[in-house]
Amino acid sequence: MDADLERLIRLQQIDSAAEAARRRIADHPSLVRSLDARLASATAALDDARAKLTDNQAARRAVEKDLAAIQSRLSKFKDQLMEVKTNKEYTAMQKEIEAAQNEVRRLEDLILERMLRHDELAGAQKAAEDRLAADKAAIAAERTQIEEETARLEREVAQAASARARLVTEISPGVLSTYETVRERRGTAVVEIRSGYCTACHVRIRPQVANELRRNEIIYQCDSCRRILYFPPLGPASAEEPAGAGR
Repeated sequence: MDADLERLIRLQQIDSAAEAARRRIADHPSLVRSLDARLASATAALDDARAKLTDNQAARRAVEKDLAAIQSRLSKFKDQLMEVKTNKEYTAMQKEIEAAQNEVRRLEDLILERMLRHDELAGAQKAAEDRLAADKAAIAAERTQIEEETARLEREVAQAASARARLVTEISPGVLSTYETVRERRGTAVVEIRSGYCTACHVRIRPQVANELRRNEIIYQCDSCRRILYFPPLGPASAEEPAGAGR
C-alpha cells in the first residue's frame, strides 16, 4: 500500500473518532437538561400531592367548624323547644331542629368523604415521595456517568489531537492539503470502495480504474464526490471486486 494512502487512512480514522467524541460531548448539555427536567417534574408532582393533601385538611377543618356551629345551634333549638308555649311555636321549632339535623348529617357525610380522600391523598403523597427519592438516586447516577464520559471523551479528543499532530508530519504536503480540502468540504475525506462503488456517494467506479486501485498504490479521488478512495485490505470487497469489476 502507498505510504501516504496508509497514513491518510489512519488520519481519517483519528479524525472520525475525534469528531464522534466531540459530537457526543456536545450532546451532554442536553442530556443534563433532560435530567434536570425529570427532577423538576418529580419535584413538582410531590409539591402538587402535598398541596392537595393540605387543601383537603383545610377543607375538612372548615367543615368540622361548620358542623360544630350547627351542633351548637341544634342544642339551643332543643333547649328552646322545652320553652315554647303554643303548637305553632312548637311546629316551627321542630322544623328548625329537623333542618339542623339534616345539615349535621350532610356535614358528617362530607367529613367522612374528606377523611377517605385524605387517605387517598396521603397515599399519593407517599408514592410521590418514593418516586422523587428514586429519581434523585437514578439522576445522580446518570449525571455522574455523563461527567465521567465527558472526561473520558475529552481525553480521547486530546489523545487524537496529539496522534494527529505526529501523523501529519509524515504525510506529503500536497497529499495532506488535498485531504484537508476534501475533509473541510465533505466532512469525510477518505472512504472505502466496496463492490465497485464509492461508499460515500455510491457512484460506481469505472472497472479499469477499480482494477488499478485494488493495489492501493496511488492516491485517487472519486470522480463524483472527490473523496480519496481505497480498497479495505483483506475485506470482502477486495475479494469480490475482480468479478464485479468485469461486469
